[in-house]
Amino acid sequence: MSNKRFVYLNHAGTSWPKPDCVDQVISKAVKTHPFSWPEQFDTARRRIIDYFHVEDPTRMLITPGCTSALSISIADQAWFPEDVVLTSSFEHHALHRPLFKLAEMGVDLEVLPRTESEPIVLEVLENRLREGGVKLIAISAASNVTGEILPVEETIRLAREYGALVLIDGAQIAGWSDLDISQLDADLFCWAGHKALHAPWGIGGLYVANEVCLNSLSSECESVATGEDGKEGTWHGCSAMPSYCDAGSANVWAMIGMAAALDWLDEPAQANRLEHARGLSAQLFDALLEMQDVSVYGPRDPQLRMPVVAFTTRKMLPATMGNALRQKGIVASYGLQCAPLAHRKMGTGPHGVVRLSCGPLNTQEEITFVIEAIAQIVKNA
Repeated sequence: MSNKRFVYLNHAGTSWPKPDCVDQVISKAVKTHPFSWPEQFDTARRRIIDYFHVEDPTRMLITPGCTSALSISIADQAWFPEDVVLTSSFEHHALHRPLFKLAEMGVDLEVLPRTESEPIVLEVLENRLREGGVKLIAISAASNVTGEILPVEETIRLAREYGALVLIDGAQIAGWSDLDISQLDADLFCWAGHKALHAPWGIGGLYVANEVCLNSLSSECESVATGEDGKEGTWHGCSAMPSYCDAGSANVWAMIGMAAALDWLDEPAQANRLEHARGLSAQLFDALLEMQDVSVYGPRDPQLRMPVVAFTTRKMLPATMGNALRQKGIVASYGLQCAPLAHRKMGTGPHGVVRLSCGPLNTQEEITFVIEAIAQIVKNA
């Protein structure tokens, strides 16, 4: 591999390489004295909360990842058999799994229809909301497979009109551009740090809007606190907001690394990172569209998707293509991308697709190399 070119195109899975500042601050933090850990936690948490423009810091829970954030946001609601949950066919397994568990308990789970031009048919959504009984709409902001952007703002608007809550899986969008969660107006928003936020693995978050009350066991979480007088006392949380008793210990090193990554994202050089990556993905999409025996999925317009290109070839399974790319030094995702229902709806199950996802540091030269490599592999198949 050392004699080969290396191109990383799996940023929708995990961003790489991380900024140098991330490695530097983590290496320093792990050597600090334990007395400094609480201050490091508070400083990093404040930086993360400020990045998302959250005014009340108590409404943001740092979690081990987006998967745990989604699980808590769904589990900590009071569910009844007559409740209805709406979701899309695009979802990552991290969201569908707890929803399917609800369905086993008697909650009515309905998957909203899609068309080639509409990831969610809003007319169908509104009609279903009008019928009543919908407690929650749980959708991703963008597909983990094709990068296709879902109509989040329109969904939230309709939910407000008909009194339903909205949970957004923001794993694929957080970090690509400035994101004001309070302005988005979602009731619950989950994010992953290791993707476009350029944090290490092991950090995610759950934002809960002020007016949303969860049925969290943290209200029974007992901890021993030391008061200003030095005496220990017992504290019983009185808020229904989930706490670290629910999510588990926060990864302070990952939090510190993420805080550094956020400073890097705020640098002027990264201001146009999304448009840069979209431009590269558009070149990939158009080139693959012209290749014989290749099928490309998702909207062609790069503004309608994140910088992701999903494709299959008629002569090779996605895993075979993925391994062939790897032999040329190209890292891509291949298979189901943890979204089996999406592939069933797309007609790409059970083998899935090859997913190429660009990052802010990818170059035009790299994309040209990848296009030529795919063309050669397809030709020789």
